Amino acid sequence: MKIDKKIIKELSDYLDEFNLTELEYTEKDTKIKVSKNNISISNQPLSTTNNIKSTIENPIELNQKDGIQITSPIIGTAYHSPEPGAKKFVEVGKKIKKGDTVMIVEAMKTMNHVPSSTDGIVKEICVKDGQPVEFGQTIIILE
Repeated sequence: MKIDKKIIKELSDYLDEFNLTELEYTEKDTKIKVSKNNISISNQPLSTTNNIKSTIENPIELNQKDGIQITSPIIGTAYHSPEPGAKKFVEVGKKIKKGDTVMIVEAMKTMNHVPSSTDGIVKEICVKDGQPVEFGQTIIILE
């Protein structure tokens, strides 16, 4: 079996570009997995008490998003329109139906349309155009 260094280099670049620690690519009978360890050593002590204190003082602000959340089905780059300069799929206040495309997430040069999981009115667009997104990250909130 010949190892294609170009694919490995491209996958390694995606690790840095999307701030990932691991990525797996499968094509026919070939499976490539690239990963990296992010270990940072610092002379400064860890400061967890400030984080815990602010969490206790502001428990309502943590991850509280009222409405129906539409999440990214994959890791990639989110786009609000089918091409640069085109009309956006959704705007805040726009009524959408189940199955309507709300965004495109591009991964490895493939454009993946993200459909709405239900009818509703767009309450919030949680990601900017061209922003990297993670699997399961909320991208749209509906009322």
